[in-house]
Amino acid sequence: MKTLGNVIWVVFGGFFIAIEYLLGSVALMVTIIGIPFGLQSLKLAEVALWPFGKKVVQKDTSSGCLSFLMNVIWFFVGGIPIVLTHLLFGLLFYITIIGIPFGNQHFKLMSLALTPFGRAIVNK
Repeated sequence: MKTLGNVIWVVFGGFFIAIEYLLGSVALMVTIIGIPFGLQSLKLAEVALWPFGKKVVQKDTSSGCLSFLMNVIWFFVGGIPIVLTHLLFGLLFYITIIGIPFGNQHFKLMSLALTPFGRAIVNK
């Protein structure tokens, strides 16, 4: 079912979301200051391409204060539009019963886009 869900996801917009994140990542990595944000955008692109079978978990690292600061900067610089986009698409998918799993994936991406620093993506 994960494979079928991922194929349907890619065909109906997942590929374009991943390309959008990839292009944003390249644009962020042009500057030295933007490299950490570009790496987080790559993380979002990876999970946006094949979201079914992936889980977002909190990392156990000692950079809690730095992660918090980077998440605050991320939220105000680029996180708000991404979160609102995933919220809109998630609510649109929730209109139909068939779209509920895809809406769940958008909400998973929304939580990752809200605070990407200090999180990791693992296979279920």
